[in-house]
Amino acid sequence: MTGASERKESILGRARDLLGLRRSVVAVLSVVLLVDMGERMGERFLPIYLYALGGGALSVGLLSAMDNVLSAVYSFSGGYMADRIGSKRALMIFNVIAIVGFLVVVAFPYWQAVIGGAVLFISWSAISAPAMLTLIARVLPQKKRTMGVSMHSFIRRVPRAVGPLLGGALIGALGERLGMRVAFAVAAGMALLAIPVQHVLIREEPRNPEGTARRRGLKSGPITLLLGMSPSLRSLLVSDILIRFCGHIPAAFVVIWAMKVIAHPVSAVQFGLLTTIEMATAMLVYIPVAYFADQSAKKPFILVSFFFFTAFPLALLFSHSFWMLLPIFILRGMKEFGEPTRKALILDLASEEQKGSVFGAYYLARDAVVSLGSFGGAFLWMISPTVNLLSAFAFGILGTVWFALKGRDV
Repeated sequence: MTGASERKESILGRARDLLGLRRSVVAVLSVVLLVDMGERMGERFLPIYLYALGGGALSVGLLSAMDNVLSAVYSFSGGYMADRIGSKRALMIFNVIAIVGFLVVVAFPYWQAVIGGAVLFISWSAISAPAMLTLIARVLPQKKRTMGVSMHSFIRRVPRAVGPLLGGALIGALGERLGMRVAFAVAAGMALLAIPVQHVLIREEPRNPEGTARRRGLKSGPITLLLGMSPSLRSLLVSDILIRFCGHIPAAFVVIWAMKVIAHPVSAVQFGLLTTIEMATAMLVYIPVAYFADQSAKKPFILVSFFFFTAFPLALLFSHSFWMLLPIFILRGMKEFGEPTRKALILDLASEEQKGSVFGAYYLARDAVVSLGSFGGAFLWMISPTVNLLSAFAFGILGTVWFALKGRDV
């Protein structure tokens, strides 16, 4: 029995080492699972909810553009706070902000109030990601960073897969208005539960007076950080901006395309199932890609991811039923092929003292520019859904070609 127990412990130990599952990493993954699960129950259906409350295409475009603007501002703010007060304290603050946003949506069933509440919760992933990924980068050796970031991305896809399925079921059972309010009430409860979980499990970051003083002495304004980026990181940023135009121009309208526009519209439950399939596809590729990316160059994996980004809007244009959408959402899931690898490359190229701030500055620049594409997507949609999707495809080609020619590895 002792031998069998030792072998079992040895296998578990090797698995933990392979996946980079240190205690603080497990804590981060638990918080992501709780908060994201609640948010994703309602977030994917926000465009439908806005329509139900009397908002139109411009309100959906505003929501999408706002998400990108806030992601930009929150990413830098989150990275700055993580570098200054520590990841654990920063995550506590971010969770409280999200809870308030969820409760606003529950309490006030007006499209203007939904937009206001979304200001507080819709970019939770953006504001928390620098703190989480900085913590992962600090507790794991460099050869395990891609795996650690991939585990973060893997766990994020569990709520993104299951949450819309649950949200779709609530809408199907209770209707678009009541179902959404119940979904966000559950989201508030799960985010509240995450606070004691992270308080108990995340270790206090060790105090290093010399490192703290050095960080305080560094210039940390976003412009300074952007100008100080290496040519390799700037090339990645340019290509990423173009690819995000491809992703965000149609992003908010995919659910409307599937449930309102196509020849054979899908139900809320079917759309939730499509989203689950998309996220399950992404989860299947994360771990093997992370293993090989840690052993070799990162550029090929990122380039493949950009190709899938580019193919999605063109393929969506020709999909007009649930069974036609099924392989298209598998394709959409494949765009995550190299996403954790891209994030790991950003962390590798950032200085040790300012990983959170540089990561946040990168996303500040990217999402501030891409917000123009998100809001512009509403006007393109008003011209024609076809114009919207073909414009996204064109930006995808530009981003992929740019990275193929200019992108560099560590």
